[in-house]
Amino acid sequence: MARSALRLLVLGDSIAHGTGASRPEDTLGRRLAAALSGDGIDVELHVRAAPGAASADLPRQVRAAAPLDADLALVVIGANDLTHLVPPEQAAASLDEALRALRTAGTDVVLVPAPDMSHVPVVPPAFRPLVQMACAQLRNRQAAVASAAGATVAAVDAVNRVFGTDPTLFAADRFHPSSAGYALIAAALRPAVLAAARARREGLAA
Repeated sequence: MARSALRLLVLGDSIAHGTGASRPEDTLGRRLAAALSGDGIDVELHVRAAPGAASADLPRQVRAAAPLDADLALVVIGANDLTHLVPPEQAAASLDEALRALRTAGTDVVLVPAPDMSHVPVVPPAFRPLVQMACAQLRNRQAAVASAAGATVAAVDAVNRVFGTDPTLFAADRFHPSSAGYALIAAALRPAVLAAARARREGLAA
């Protein structure tokens, strides 16, 4: 019997969880679920992301969410690997394990790679070039393992640049996105998430 709703699973860190948003409706999961509903796709949203999570925590999140039998997973990870100076290869290995487990279970995946932390207001200007380089290294490794695992990498480079020019996109802690910041991120993710959901729906209907 065909499912009546697409099961959307959100995994990852505090950005995936929605820390900094003024209202639950402003978080990534809720915004993207609303976008899917607006496209005529019924959605069952499950957020299993946890503030403070790094890539090493992803395999455990995937195992815990396995009973949900998700159709589509949004994975947002990398910021805490950067703040804790986790080597890119180590972070990428954990991400690879998680993505392959999701894909083996039949779950489609959209990966949101590490943000450009050089734009975070608390980063001293003198350190921003080094931070930017470290972020790029991690994102490159994330993109490589995602491609190998058959996951989609969301295009967020333009979002990173806008965060560097508009302080209102940050919450009061000057680290996490504000509700306006989440709106911007969700808008950038919408095409990839809608495309994955539509492909899933068409595949099931075939």
